Amino acid sequence: EHLTAVAQQVQVAATDRAFAAWCCGGNKIVAWGNVMPHWEVQLQLRNVEQIQATRDGAFAAILADGSAIAWGDPHCGGDCSEVQDQLCNVQHIQATGQAFAAILADRSVVAWGNPHCGGDCSAVQDQ
Repeated sequence: EHLTAVAQQVQVAATDRAFAAWCCGGNKIVAWGNVMPHWEVQLQLRNVEQIQATRDGAFAAILADGSAIAWGDPHCGGDCSEVQDQLCNVQHIQATGQAFAAILADRSVVAWGNPHCGGDCSAVQDQ
């Protein structure tokens, strides 16, 4: 099987079990493999600017309005609900094997996912 995409600047992010492809600013994410976005997440994936993936099964996306959303294995960063209210003016997201860190416009950092893999930055928040 294969996927053919006709678009400008197609970008792809990958976990160890899945892929997500999108066009920067586009309204559609194509995902395949073992980490499919839930329909509620899929509805929110509009005007995607960036996607990062943890190695072990989660994706996080920055949207054009500066918010971020995550999906996939909740133990590996696929659930950002505990920090969702802090994910405003997100400039960049980086991933480890099981966690994400978002850099905000004010240069603060918000992390989520497995705390043993970087998903808890509270110990260094004031530095």
